[in-house]
Amino acid sequence: MVNRLDTPANLALDAQSLERLRAQAKQSPDQALKAAAQQFESVFLNMMLKSMREATPQDGMFDSEQTRMFTGILDQQLAQSMASRGVGLADIMVRQLRGQMAADVSQKIDPQPPVATPQASIGTLPSAYGEDTQKDFVNRMLPYAMQASEASGLPLQLILGQAALESGWGKREIRMADGSNSYNLFGIKANSDWNGKIAEVMTTEYKNGVPSKQVEKFRAYSSYAEAFMDYAELMGNNPRYANVLRLDGDAAGMARALQKAGYATDPKYADKLASVMDRINLAG
Repeated sequence: MVNRLDTPANLALDAQSLERLRAQAKQSPDQALKAAAQQFESVFLNMMLKSMREATPQDGMFDSEQTRMFTGILDQQLAQSMASRGVGLADIMVRQLRGQMAADVSQKIDPQPPVATPQASIGTLPSAYGEDTQKDFVNRMLPYAMQASEASGLPLQLILGQAALESGWGKREIRMADGSNSYNLFGIKANSDWNGKIAEVMTTEYKNGVPSKQVEKFRAYSSYAEAFMDYAELMGNNPRYANVLRLDGDAAGMARALQKAGYATDPKYADKLASVMDRINLAG
């Protein structure tokens, strides 16, 4: 159970409070980040009020050490009350620090992980892309797929199959406006919850089975490792894809479950994905 740290009423200015904040950071980094940001906001407001007090005359007949002490206590309570409602500073800090934390996580994931143990081969089913292209793509992405599989419980065949289908075996990767790579191999769109980089590209969407071209916003990453881990988090933590995990080993079943869950609008998506998955043979 995560220990609750009431902020900003309990500032981490003593050893006990600091240890509670450290414990929370280990169990729930996101909540600890918010708590630390609120505490900083409270300290900042308290310093601001103190500076304002010092800028005003303090030699009146009612001024004394005792009144200044009580005024300081009042200012601290006022700062904590203001910070509990928020003045915007904590929110700005959280957004900036979350971006830095995401960058640190992507750096901790080995950008060039060791060669994976499984060996990949490509089947003989027809494809618009040559066998060498397909083998090269699978071998390059296999280590990242293994990390994503371990994190999410998704089978390697599904992860590699979706990456291959969505990116055309790496030949149709989503590009940024300046032509740089977005590393988004899975066609994951940038919704309102996404705070990272965005790539806007023309894509084909289907409504009632009828295709149409339109510009969509997609998530953009700093590396393939970051992209695969974001995909793993999306698939592993979203209840709408729970049925996919239960069908491990059934390529066609997983493909149908994905389409039913609304991963793609293409009415033939399940058949296309199953065909690609059948081409990818993994041997331990």
